[in-house]
Order: sequence, then C-alpha cells, then structure tokens
Amino acid sequence: MIYVVIPAGGSGTRLWPLSRAGHPKFLHPFTGTSASLLQATVQRAAPLTTPERTMVVTGAAHAAAVARQLTGLPEENILVEPSPRDSCAAIALAAAVIAVRDPDAVMGSFAADHLIGDPQSWVETVQAAIRGAEQGLLMTVGITPTRPETGYGYLQTGDPVGGGPMRPVTEFKEKPNAEVAEAYVRSGRYLWNAGMFVWRVSAFLAELARQQPALHAGVTSIAAAWGSDEQDDVLGAVWPTLPKISVDYAVMEGAASAGRVATVPGDFRWNDVGDFHTLGEVLPADADGNVVLGMDDKAEVLLRDSSGMVVVPQSGRLVATVGVRDLIVVDTSDALLVCPRDRAQDVKAIVDELKERGEDKLV
Repeated sequence: MIYVVIPAGGSGTRLWPLSRAGHPKFLHPFTGTSASLLQATVQRAAPLTTPERTMVVTGAAHAAAVARQLTGLPEENILVEPSPRDSCAAIALAAAVIAVRDPDAVMGSFAADHLIGDPQSWVETVQAAIRGAEQGLLMTVGITPTRPETGYGYLQTGDPVGGGPMRPVTEFKEKPNAEVAEAYVRSGRYLWNAGMFVWRVSAFLAELARQQPALHAGVTSIAAAWGSDEQDDVLGAVWPTLPKISVDYAVMEGAASAGRVATVPGDFRWNDVGDFHTLGEVLPADADGNVVLGMDDKAEVLLRDSSGMVVVPQSGRLVATVGVRDLIVVDTSDALLVCPRDRAQDVKAIVDELKERGEDKLV
C-alpha cells in the first residue's frame, strides 16, 4: 500500500460558468456519473491504498467542500494551503508530512481533476511505476500519445529498461507547436506529461533539498509542527515565503538531467478535462452526438435537428435548441455561455475580462 496524495487546486477557467473559483472543476461531476472528479480520483486509487493513507492538498476556500465529498477520509488527511503556491509546495508539503509518519514510504501524486477511462489499466500502470520508485527513482506515469497534441507537455524517453515497461526520462519538453508535436509522435520516444508522480518520499525530499533548499527547509519545518499546537503559527509564517513554482520546473527537470527520473507509459484513456469540447468527446453521447451533462431533476433539455452539442443545464429552466450544430450551451442561475465547440479554449478570455471588470461574484 502506498500513500496517495491528491493535489486539488485551480479554478478550471475554461469550464466557466459551471466551474468557479469558489467551486472549481474537481468538485463537479464531470465524470458522466454522480461522482465528482475528486471523488472519482479517490475511488480509482482505492486498490493502491487505504483512506488512512490518502491525502488531499487543497486551498482554504475548498477544504469544507472537500471534507463533505470525502467523508471516508480522516479529517487530518486534508492538508489545507493558506494560499496557492503552485504544485511543488503542495506536493512537497504532503511528502514532508508523510516522511514524518513513515520515512520509507512510497507516495503517488495524482491530480484531482483528471478523467480515466480504464481505471484497472491505470492501477496496473501505477503498480509498475511503484517498482521503479522502490529502486529510488523519481517516477512519472506518461501517456502514450494518440495524436500530435500541442496543449500538453511531453516526456522525452530513452530505451526501455530490462525489456520494459520502464523507460528513462531524458528531458521534459514544453508544449510544442504542431510540426514539432507531429515529429514527437512519429518518433515513438515521447509521452504526454500528465503530472502523475510516484516516488519514495525520502528520494523526492533529497532531490528537493539539492535543487530547492529554501522550499525544502520550509516544508520540513511545517511538517515538524504538523498536528501540534504550533501548526497554524508555523504554517502561517513559513508558507508565504515558499517559492511559487511547479514541481516539474523545481525538481523533475533537474532530476531528469541527473538521470534520476523514469516513466512507465500508460494507455488508459486519460483526459485532463480542459474544456467543454473535450468533455463532449469523452462522455457518452446520443445518436446525434449530443452530450447533456449534469442535468438536475428540475432541468429539461429539448434538442431538435441539433447535433454535436454539449449542453449543461443548471438553472432549472428548459434549454432548447433548433437546427444548430457543434455548440456549447452552459446555463446556470447567473450566467449563460454559448460558443462553438472549436472555440472552447477561448472561454478563459471571458473569465479574464470579468476579473478585469471586478465581477468577482461571477468568477
């Protein structure tokens, strides 16, 4: 059994107006079932761990909602960040707290807002990564590319070790342009970087100390006070001083250059639920390719001569369309979004403009 850490942050601005800063995407049932993305993540990890070894790292604004959704988790396993400091601080805090409890522990970090179409295959891939972590490597779970995607980072890999499936990671690559992405996929040496990590906490913290000594010292001091009467004071004093940096930049890229990172490729129908168009591709559709998501008991949807629609009825009123195709319609109590599916990524611009106008209640 490993420790499973679930970073639960971000507001999912491309899923506005359903996903908001106060109720972000990981709390919503974007799974095609009644389970939220967060709940589905915990359920998926159940074969690998126990509730006592499952931790969620989330912001103060979301801690109560996380606790309501995850009643099976011990209260002390919800680690609350006073403010966002990016992924490295969140993951490092969990690793340091685990290390106090169990210095030899293996830990897996899996984001709260991903969809996995084949959970059993995912578990088997993580189990293969655990074997690499037990050898002292910092492991990632890479995704076998299905297309030349420009919206993801990539892992450049070497030859399989000992007949596979483990491969060394030689370099982390930024999001490429279309031509470079096509070359990556053709080569067979690149995997999508899904931000899933498995390692011994001791190995990760040693690498953190080597590359980010200030961050290491900070989370170590917080972890030493965790659960004591001094926890809040130490957390409040130290947390704002931690570098705001992603775990890829802070640790993994430098560790890969030093030959300390490996990956196991996975093919378990992964999706990072980036926008409504993506949801329309991965969730069950009717005969006309229409996806209706999260309809409550009061809502009604009537689609006539319409196809390829993604409709999210959340206002309790009828949503009807006639003679339209490939649109997103998201209807909430205080905002209505209508846009072509091929412009789904541009929804973030609406959120940015609302922020500039000071419309905080709408974001």
